[in-house]
Amino acid sequence: MVKTLTMKIGNLEIESPVILAPMSGVTDLPFRRLVKSFGAGLVISEMIASEAIIRDNRRTLRMASFTPEEFPFAIQLAGCNPKTMAAAAKLNEDRGANIIDINMGCPVKKVVNGEAGSALMRDLDHARAILTETVKAVAIPVTLKMRTGWNDETRNAAELARIAEGVGIKMITVHGRTRCQMYRDRSDWAFIRTVKDAVTLPVIVNGDIISFDDVDTALEKSGADGVMIGRGAYGRPWFVADVMHYLKTGERRRPPPFAKQLATILSHYQAMLDHYGIENGLRIARKHLGWYTKGLPNSAELRQAMNQMTDTEVVVATLKDFFIPLMDKKAA
Repeated sequence: MVKTLTMKIGNLEIESPVILAPMSGVTDLPFRRLVKSFGAGLVISEMIASEAIIRDNRRTLRMASFTPEEFPFAIQLAGCNPKTMAAAAKLNEDRGANIIDINMGCPVKKVVNGEAGSALMRDLDHARAILTETVKAVAIPVTLKMRTGWNDETRNAAELARIAEGVGIKMITVHGRTRCQMYRDRSDWAFIRTVKDAVTLPVIVNGDIISFDDVDTALEKSGADGVMIGRGAYGRPWFVADVMHYLKTGERRRPPPFAKQLATILSHYQAMLDHYGIENGLRIARKHLGWYTKGLPNSAELRQAMNQMTDTEVVVATLKDFFIPLMDKKAA
């Protein structure tokens, strides 16, 4: 268990050290608002390219949009140029962001090939310059997300954490894999203890936390101050709040009743249509609808059918037809 149920990030206090991870293509405004409505200590935007936001890219600015309900709101920035990262951080501070999170953990090839994300763990002097310039540019807290290292031979997360603390970073999150592991193998929560031992900052454990048992084991092995939940929230926007409740009470809440799940899905679906427009919203929603229904009876056939649908009203009717018998069965 964590030592305390509140956590300070610089001058900000969050109500619980349970954080929704930044996930490209997932933690957009509709999903973050939904997770926050159930409860979350902190939600973080999907990764935003610093150069794109400086260019006033319309799509990027939409990705960086947020609402008051998300307070305190953190935006995650990625990039390789210290001055550009600093300028992007300042721009987002001016737009109302409460926290800037720097990405040094993304393993995706197009990010790494641009010398951003986890590629920065291969050049700690360059990483230091980015951290330093970003911290100097803003008055709000700056945090850092990283991996354990580039590969098994260079697991230098503790060294980068000490650098980060020295230049003014206020919280560190570690995903328990190297870049070269991508998402293979299990997250090495025990290694994260070396980071926790290296700094006095709050340290958050991330990677493969999809159950209450995972929460217990990750915290015990890492000694971390909190957990960050990523893929564990796919199709379960209530899970972050359930973990908050578990850390506070020890109670392992069951998933919501099917009626509540359907209402949540339909609300999320409409929010995506409103945010992206009908055509893009319908397409983007498909992955979320797949996650919501995964593991339920006949869900594979449902997902296959919905992936071909182009009428939003037909999608809604199909979801209702799928879930109402499950409600009736549960009631019986």
